Amino acid sequence: MRSVQPGDVAAVVALLTDGVMHDPVAEWLVPDPEQRRTVFTELLAMDVDHAVEWGTVDVLLDMTAVAIWRHYPDDDLLSRRHLATITDTALPRFRHYDAMVNAYRSPAPHHWLAWLYVAPSHRGLGIAERLLARHHQVVDRLGIPIDVVVTTAHGRDFLHHHGYGYHARLPRQLPGGPKLWPLRRAGRPVPVNRTQARRST
Repeated sequence: MRSVQPGDVAAVVALLTDGVMHDPVAEWLVPDPEQRRTVFTELLAMDVDHAVEWGTVDVLLDMTAVAIWRHYPDDDLLSRRHLATITDTALPRFRHYDAMVNAYRSPAPHHWLAWLYVAPSHRGLGIAERLLARHHQVVDRLGIPIDVVVTTAHGRDFLHHHGYGYHARLPRQLPGGPKLWPLRRAGRPVPVNRTQARRST
């Protein structure tokens, strides 16, 4: 595994676009498959590029798996102007979805798991677990939580098994669409050695 470089953005976007084509929330946001691919290719190009600069993006060496982590409050979301330009007729649903997701976003420092995706050919090999563990070490040194909104029951159960608990009232239902599961992994500050603490004072 390694961190993504700017030159990797196109490959990451292609990987995530393939994955999002069958995501229930993406299908609700943009029902037409052709439009869905166009919209998410453009959105992900901006999203991944921004995350490379301001967040953390980890990939498998062969580009078959990726985890994208946003850092709040330092990270900025896509502007409303960009969202309106890219989503076109799907804008009302994107706005509704964003309002629901943002309701769980804390103003306190935390990391946000934006994407965790493994290509179907590489599933069942423990890759998602390794991507999580890689970044869990980072947030544990910082002592801050991780928030995420999950779009499938499988993703919910997987993250719950890895220490993510239910956050707020669950689940939330999109109008005429699928459920959302907001989850949180609580901050786990690394214990300070007492001898070291005395030396630093």
